[in-house]
This record gives sequence, C-alpha cells and structure tokens, in this order.
Amino acid sequence: MKRSKEDAAKTRQKVIDAALKLFGQRGYSGTTLRLIADEAGCSRGPIYWHFANKEELFEEILAYSQAPLEKLIAQCDDSQEPVEAASNFARQWLSLLFDDAYYRQSFEILLNKTEYTESVSPSLERERALTVSLITTFASFVERYRQQSDSKASADSQVVAMSMYSYLMGVTQSWMVNPKLNQLEVNIEFYVTEFVRLLQSPQ
Repeated sequence: MKRSKEDAAKTRQKVIDAALKLFGQRGYSGTTLRLIADEAGCSRGPIYWHFANKEELFEEILAYSQAPLEKLIAQCDDSQEPVEAASNFARQWLSLLFDDAYYRQSFEILLNKTEYTESVSPSLERERALTVSLITTFASFVERYRQQSDSKASADSQVVAMSMYSYLMGVTQSWMVNPKLNQLEVNIEFYVTEFVRLLQSPQ
C-alpha cells in the first residue's frame, strides 16, 4: 500500500509538471488532457484519479502562485512596523520569482497564458479575491505609516495601495518578458526601496 501511495504521488507530480509546461506553452484552451497525459507519460486515467477535469487541474496550477501570496498576507498583522512589513512583503514576493520555479511558472501562466473565460472562472475569482486582499494589506501599511509619521498626505490610502500593487505586478511582468531587462535578483533591494517609496509618498 505504501508503494502504491508513493507511485500515485509521483504520477500526480508528473501530471502537474506536464501541465505547467503545456499551459505555459499553449495556454489553457490550447492544452488538452490528452496532451498532458502524453507529456506526463501516462494515460488520462491517472489524471482523472487526481483531478475531476482540466478546470480543476488548472486551478491547482494557478494555486502555485496564489497560495504563497495568500500566505504572505496571512502573516501580516498590525503589530508590525509598516515600512519593515512592506519591505519584507515586496522582497519575498520578488524573491519567489527566482527562488521558486513553480511560483514563477504559475505566475507566468496567469499573466500571459490565461484566457478570461467562464471555464476558468473559479481560478479567476480566487485571483480577484487575492488582488483585493493585497490592496487591502498595502492600504493598511500606508495607513499605519501615516499614523506613526503624522503624515498629512492627501491621496487616499487605497489609491496608494493600488499603485503599490501595480508596481509589483509591473516589475513581475517585465521580468518575465525579459529577465535580463531589470536583473531582478541583482537589483531586488532597489525595487524594494522603490516600493516603500510609494508607501511614503507625501502626495
């Protein structure tokens, strides 16, 4: 029985690896379970053992980029110094891009290979909820920084938080298009500093 569980786990991982590769190459609509099975070296039977359908497998793939960010949000609390909390958040978000291949591949599929159709609506609903949570978290950083520094900035904290979110997404997207363009691993502290600069905007 132990061997069977180990074999099942290995097959499941082969399916996930194959799906990451093919969704990344062909997008959601251009990838079939037959193609994934061929890439994984199995029949479609083992895929259906682990996943109800292609949609559920796609949800699993996108979760590789969604779950780490959800975890970062969950770790934030109001006792943290806001500048330090924002710095750590941005640093971990960006570090995952070159430290975690599954996170990177999943994020690239989300940004560049996902068709916004009804068939992938559960994954997109999770992504929309994550976006709201990220902006809410960043707004909390802004509000606590302003309280501590007695800042009189006029811009709404949600607007600033949206700019912070857009900044990290922009850095992420540009790096995925051409990793040599911004040399993220070498210049990560610069990008973290610029993220915090948005938080501290006097506007």
